[in-house]
Amino acid sequence: MNWGVIAPLIIFLLIIFTVGFWSHKFVLKSNSFLEEYFLGERQMGGFILAMTMVATYGSASSFIGGPGVAYTQGLGWVLLAMAQLATGYFTLMVLGKKFAIVARQYKAITLIDFLKERYQSKTVVLLSAASIIIFLFSSMTAQWIGGARLVESLTGLPYITALLIFAFSVLIFVIIGGFRAVALTDAVMGVVMFAGTLVLLIATIKAGGGIPKIISDLAAENPNLISPFGAERTLTPSYVSSFWILVGIGVVGLPQITVRAMSYKNSKAMHSAIIIGTIVVGFIMLGMHLIGVFARPVLPGVKIGDTVMPLLSMKVLPPFAAGIVLAAPMAAIMSTVNALLILVSSALVKDVYLNYIKPNAGQSNVKKISFSVTAIIGLIVIIFSFSPPDLIIWLNLFSFGGLESVFIWPVIFGLYWARGNKYGAIASMVLGMCSYIILDRFYPNAFGMHTVVMPILISMIGFVVVSYAASVKTVK
Repeated sequence: MNWGVIAPLIIFLLIIFTVGFWSHKFVLKSNSFLEEYFLGERQMGGFILAMTMVATYGSASSFIGGPGVAYTQGLGWVLLAMAQLATGYFTLMVLGKKFAIVARQYKAITLIDFLKERYQSKTVVLLSAASIIIFLFSSMTAQWIGGARLVESLTGLPYITALLIFAFSVLIFVIIGGFRAVALTDAVMGVVMFAGTLVLLIATIKAGGGIPKIISDLAAENPNLISPFGAERTLTPSYVSSFWILVGIGVVGLPQITVRAMSYKNSKAMHSAIIIGTIVVGFIMLGMHLIGVFARPVLPGVKIGDTVMPLLSMKVLPPFAAGIVLAAPMAAIMSTVNALLILVSSALVKDVYLNYIKPNAGQSNVKKISFSVTAIIGLIVIIFSFSPPDLIIWLNLFSFGGLESVFIWPVIFGLYWARGNKYGAIASMVLGMCSYIILDRFYPNAFGMHTVVMPILISMIGFVVVSYAASVKTVK
């Protein structure tokens, strides 16, 4: 066990828990438990909004899985990953002021609140909650596995023990602090991620003998590693281009991101977040994936891609510096797990329990249910994480695609198309979910593109055709 590396991580975790306990007093004092616990009473400024979007989006797949795939695929995966550059900009520009204004008018605390008020449909609410639970479980599983891999690499503990240590630490933090704790620690985590990426990139380039030497070593091993097509030439132009939908445009449909667009305090905060978020996301995504590729000559022969980052950090950095740098993926993973746990528990408590099971529940009862549901969800995800794949990024991308297929058009058309109605929303959600699961299972990468492209097109057509037909029938 490398205590020189572990000591900075323990200090980092203590800081995070201090923020969690400090935030808990707001949860206890708030007149509106739900708005405080699930939305931080809509008080995020521009810097915190930018960093919470970066930290939530920059998850285990960005810091552990992404560099692991880049290690095996080469520079082609770096090109593909840079589709994420526009994520924060595009999300806040599309949703932006209108979404925040409408959410306040509806008194919406979750994305499902917005959909419930916009479409006035119990079916839409239940479909939304089911979709979030189905697809976010795979995403949370990816985060649990990423955190466990990190702890495993640092401590030498067995995978299951590392998983339990990481998972219970995160669960305690989220249950205590709620959304405000998540948002505030995201600001710290975003800074740590940025600095960690910079330090590790410089150290890796130095360890590899400079960029020209690294590139020549990659070319000598396999010329495809420095091409846009990947080590086995599987990254075709159509496949790479389709990632602009999956991790660029389609991110508007991710509930964990859209909820950020209803939680800032004013338009100045939103404008600042667009600029800061774009710069930080761009640098982190480029830096982390380049590190994954550059690690190949420095650290040859790694069998499990998800262990590249921690192993590389411990090889090219002094122990204490490695511990600080490895706080970056730990921060990213914790932040994303926090956000996803809050999102799934809000879907069950706020959107199902309070709407349809016990609408008149008292505040103390709601607190108990919220804490209990968050804990139970976390325990179920731990069980799912016992048998991990070699690369967690595929779990995360499956989750992204599923959520985008279900939510993107009900959100966008709900904001900008007055004729859109509950029948179109239901059709879009059902078609998006079913077509995505079927295509992912039986026809992955149809037409050489990522699976998400066809379901998004199908769900759009379904929304427009059914909404139009229903509105014409109503007029007649």
